[in-house]
Amino acid sequence: MANTMLAVVKAEAAPGADIREVKVPGFGRTDVLVKVKVASICGTDLHIYEWDRWAQGRIHPPLIPGHEFCGEVVAYGNEVTSVKEGDFVSAEMHIACGKCLQCRTGEAHICQNVKIIGVDTDGAFAEYVVIPESNIWKLDPAIPQEYASILDPLGNAVHTVLAGEIAAKTVAITGCGPIGLFSIAVAHAVGATTVFAIEVNEHRRKIAKEMKADFVIDPSKEDARAVIMEQTGGLGVDVVLEMAGHPSAIRTAFDIVRRGGRISLLGLTSKPISLNFSEDIIFKGITIQGVSGRRMYQTWYQMTALLKSGKLNLHPVITDRIAMKDFSQAMERLKTGAASKILVYPNGTGTALRT
Repeated sequence: MANTMLAVVKAEAAPGADIREVKVPGFGRTDVLVKVKVASICGTDLHIYEWDRWAQGRIHPPLIPGHEFCGEVVAYGNEVTSVKEGDFVSAEMHIACGKCLQCRTGEAHICQNVKIIGVDTDGAFAEYVVIPESNIWKLDPAIPQEYASILDPLGNAVHTVLAGEIAAKTVAITGCGPIGLFSIAVAHAVGATTVFAIEVNEHRRKIAKEMKADFVIDPSKEDARAVIMEQTGGLGVDVVLEMAGHPSAIRTAFDIVRRGGRISLLGLTSKPISLNFSEDIIFKGITIQGVSGRRMYQTWYQMTALLKSGKLNLHPVITDRIAMKDFSQAMERLKTGAASKILVYPNGTGTALRT
């Protein structure tokens, strides 16, 4: 194996990123060295690339970003026992401390001291990445690489959908970015009766239809509440999965949920949101959940089972495939709103999508 590799490097505290030749990372006695087959771009990566306010407060260059990937084990430390060379793997990229109250009471996904590979340490937009053995997730080779590379956002969708009762329920999804789109497939797969997708972006609405949402609503032109009330006999939906983080989408979520229903909030807001607690929450008797990341590792078992069942068609969400050398072009395309999930191949663009 060579001593150097190509990687996307955020070298300076400024917009942009470069493709550079860097050293293959070293690994410790409990680490696994993985050759990256496919990585995928997340909205977080765009924040890092554009060097916005969040990135300026969190990221410490130089950094190799990227926290969604799959690959093949090529080496590991002498205390690693659960994998061998050639294993097909992905990883939970949130490294929990294992010592705080949350970690010790089964809630490691909201660890107080979490570190994220690709955000706080070097990530997967590279030919090789180092992962602690405890975070490695072995995969069935039958799972397509394109699906294996997007388990991180798929896990967000699975966690949000399954955060409460869902079978035989009506569901509305506000915001159809990749996670919202994945949630359509997951909700149907686990027994939701009707799925409403609410999204202002025309490109995303088109994909939501391909993902088999029963009703796709443009809230800039339609009254989402009126449509949903008509279709639910004036009750509202049982479950709202809020994926947008936009004030108007959150307002819509509270308008369309039925009395006694559930709102699960995954979308991140950029500023405080005003709510009428009496009318929106207390008198309606609703349940509100904040959802962060994936449950370690319950969600991973759940999404593996769903993928092996063959019930999840995620292909429509994957709109672009790029060679890593074209990373900057991919980021520019993502900013246009015309792309959804972009896959990154360290050594070329791979093969056509499997159908």
